[in-house]
Amino acid sequence: MPLVSANAGECYTIVRIGGTPEVRKHLEDLGFAVGGTVSVISVMGGNLIVNVKETRVAVSRELAMKIMV
Repeated sequence: MPLVSANAGECYTIVRIGGTPEVRKHLEDLGFAVGGTVSVISVMGGNLIVNVKETRVAVSRELAMKIMV
């Protein structure tokens, strides 16, 4: 399922990252990697605050749709 459908507070494993090579590289630079863990902290106006690699990152709904957990 896409990250936008994940429940806040639960830990998930990233199984796939979609999008163009540029989008995948950007998400990789933010710390999102296949096999890594991610948890949703909160959702504000459609954007997500997530915890990935011990860091809080804000991602847009559009980018979160490309991250499958």
